[in-house]
Amino acid sequence: MANSRLEKIGTIFTRTTGLLKSGALKPEDKPLWYDIYRAFPPKYEPKFDRPAPNTEVREIFYPEDVTRAKYHKMTKNSGMVNLSDTRSRSHCQQFIEIYDKLKEDGALSEEKVLEAAQQKLNEAIQEERLAKGNSQSLLSSFTEAKNKQQTGNLDISDLFK
Repeated sequence: MANSRLEKIGTIFTRTTGLLKSGALKPEDKPLWYDIYRAFPPKYEPKFDRPAPNTEVREIFYPEDVTRAKYHKMTKNSGMVNLSDTRSRSHCQQFIEIYDKLKEDGALSEEKVLEAAQQKLNEAIQEERLAKGNSQSLLSSFTEAKNKQQTGNLDISDLFK
């Protein structure tokens, strides 16, 4: 078994089977996939020397990908995005929604739709900033708490008495 440690000789299934038969691997320690692989073996043995299938990889594009590319081309800096915040939408998502609504109307040309969507997004961002300005941010609440804290004159030697 020492010579067959390379992936070129045998498959992981045959090597695991050999370890189980020889007693080097206890039945309770066998991998989770082993019984499934034994019950449902693959159509073609996954060997090292088997040639890769010649299949074409399809390109997957969604309609909003083109709109997203246009947005990122127009705006170089889109700001920070909090990935843990699922309630609010990113600026790019907002742009795509505005763009799609304007595109459905069909009254404007492609360039005019882009300009109008960008203008509406800028207005939405300004409104968002004004709304955030009225609410208390984390930094302002921290600064306020720090100012309220009474430190007084502390002596380090007093702490260890």
